[in-house]
Amino acid sequence: MTKAVVIVNPSSGRAEGKIYGPKVQTELEKIYDEVELKWTEKEGDATRFTREATQQQVDAIYALGGDGTVNECVNGIATEENRPPFGFIPLGTVNDLGRVLGIPMNPDKAVKGLTTRRKKAIDIGKINDTFFVDIVAIGSIPEAVHSVPVEEKTKLGPFAYLLEGFKALSEKEVYPFKFNVEEEITEVDSFLVIIALTNSVAGMPTMIPDASEDDGFLHLLAVKGENIAEKFNLIPKIFSGKVSEDDDVFYRKFKTAEISLTNEEKYKTVVTNVDGDEGDYLPIKLEVFKHYMEVFVPDKND
Repeated sequence: MTKAVVIVNPSSGRAEGKIYGPKVQTELEKIYDEVELKWTEKEGDATRFTREATQQQVDAIYALGGDGTVNECVNGIATEENRPPFGFIPLGTVNDLGRVLGIPMNPDKAVKGLTTRRKKAIDIGKINDTFFVDIVAIGSIPEAVHSVPVEEKTKLGPFAYLLEGFKALSEKEVYPFKFNVEEEITEVDSFLVIIALTNSVAGMPTMIPDASEDDGFLHLLAVKGENIAEKFNLIPKIFSGKVSEDDDVFYRKFKTAEISLTNEEKYKTVVTNVDGDEGDYLPIKLEVFKHYMEVFVPDKND
């Protein structure tokens, strides 16, 4: 008997989980003997459901939701010795990992391809005691993103993040970061720090073009622009994939690192954004786990 568990966030996207949950169940019943639907109601449910399914040694786990739901599911899988393959239907605002893996952003197309997907090993990152599959962001822009209402995300999609990001560019606040990257210490004043696993950041596949989901590295960008003109001059470079070559950007790829502030007394509440949701406060420790879990990706012939 084969079994798959499908974890659905009914509020992701435009509440499409309610529609597509049963459709995914019907499609997966073509390849599994049993398919169980689990509906999340609050934060932490997806992690709990995933961990329970992993401990039951099911054959596969699937999710319907956005980056936050995917993050929760990965955290339910990553802590277990037995890690079943993971698949998902992107229903959120940005869906960075889905874009990187080539999963259709159209839910109907994504559902139709479920039975022909193949497995692929990918890297995952860890910030302190939490795993992530997309990015860790720190600074005035990520702080602004935290304030975007759910209704605005649903209505405007990634554009909601861009609006808040452009507003934040006018902020004068920069933070005195201290990067300990594999025992090499560098101090940088920055208004935006990004640690990414892949080349897709906030839906843009050009910010760190050399990064990939299976290269065994985390990629660090710290933007140094101190005034509005310098900040806005970086925008075309972000879209062209040349931001890491700019003198006003500190870039390193690494396997382990620590990030703190040189003036922790003044900046006591600088918080991270992890896969789109609020994460730990600084200081943080970061690590990458190469080829740590298997995900389902579209077949090359699809």
